[in-house]
Amino acid sequence: MYDMIIVGGGPSGLTAALYAGRAELKALMIEKAFHGGQMVTTNEVENYPGIIETTGPELAGIMYEQAIRFGTEVKFEEVIKIEDEGDIKKVVTASNMYEAKTILLSMGAKPRKLGLPNEEALAGKGVSYCAICDGGFYKDKTVAVVGGGDTALEDALYLARLAKKVYLIHRRDSFRANKHLQTRVAQSSVEVIWNSGVTKLNAEETLKSIEITNLIENTTQEIPVDGVFIAVGNIPVTELVKGLVDLNEQGYIMTDENCKTNKSGIFAIGDIRQKKLRQIITAAADGAIGVYEAEQYLVEHE
Repeated sequence: MYDMIIVGGGPSGLTAALYAGRAELKALMIEKAFHGGQMVTTNEVENYPGIIETTGPELAGIMYEQAIRFGTEVKFEEVIKIEDEGDIKKVVTASNMYEAKTILLSMGAKPRKLGLPNEEALAGKGVSYCAICDGGFYKDKTVAVVGGGDTALEDALYLARLAKKVYLIHRRDSFRANKHLQTRVAQSSVEVIWNSGVTKLNAEETLKSIEITNLIENTTQEIPVDGVFIAVGNIPVTELVKGLVDLNEQGYIMTDENCKTNKSGIFAIGDIRQKKLRQIITAAADGAIGVYEAEQYLVEHE
């Protein structure tokens, strides 16, 4: 019987593992693939406090070493089922079943992709899904943002402060974003390309240009860019907990500010929960908060 099981080994899960170990809780972190989550797909990290510059894999490695240093157990298995039996929670993998008093859900979210042939190969080499994370690498360069919601417009405005030229490419003839953002974009230097989608990524070792197809006229044009930021939404990894905890319309786990779900003893941390900003540092903060709240739960239920 564990005090806590952490499901997922991204920055929130790794931070939770560290805090749980230091609190001398009997804790287990289960990760299906590799520690670090989306962080390991980031070539350069410049906005994590205390570390001037590093790579995603390097930071993930440091976090992992810290996590296991204080005794948190780690298993690399895929969780296929989670059961809530009141005071006892069960986590089932393909080969084992584990029991715990509390669970921290930290399976994260994955960016929705365009589905282009070389899109994954160019991630971190001109293709990005996070303007705040990677925008600094494109100072005085030419970039494009793909999307029409709040995130896409916010990304375009943010990048306009850094880049030489920003294109905003949207599949329709109007935005879905809030009116204030639309007004700001209209008053900015951002060039909007309507009724169009990116249909090809042209690259050598890194991205060189994008092919854009007008979806009404069925015409194409090639635009030289140094980077393209894809902001067409994220997909929370919550299939495992549908019916177990409350989700919002987008599929994110609903919590209060202390990472508590609607189920007693079950907490959600990191990108998997409903929140505004999804960054390494905010995920790490959730990990610390989640463990603190789980500790309080354990004390109250002894």
